[in-house]
Amino acid sequence: MLEPLLPKGARAGRPPVWPRRRLIDGIRFRVRTGVPWRDVPVEYGPWGRIYDLFRRWQRNGTWHRILSRLRALAEAKGPVDPQARERLHPHRLSRNTPPIQGKCPEVSLLQHPLVT
Repeated sequence: MLEPLLPKGARAGRPPVWPRRRLIDGIRFRVRTGVPWRDVPVEYGPWGRIYDLFRRWQRNGTWHRILSRLRALAEAKGPVDPQARERLHPHRLSRNTPPIQGKCPEVSLLQHPLVT
């Protein structure tokens, strides 16, 4: 589902050492758990490479395009259940609680049920 939205590798040459899917899983692990980048398990790849991919896609708008596409898919499925937010985010105690400042939309994107 996300493959058409991801940037294509334009460079010819040596194949990547770490598969992109594994690096994306590392980004999702970091976002889901909230650990520092340096504490992402090595099984996802080197933390510097994972962080580099995250920042590169953040700067070039890839995360924004993916989020827009996922929102469009969700809206096409019909109205959203009003209690869905509470089910997806049980840590939110009140609807009146303001969102955490500085949280980028990429974080909510990676926790989206269509991404998992």
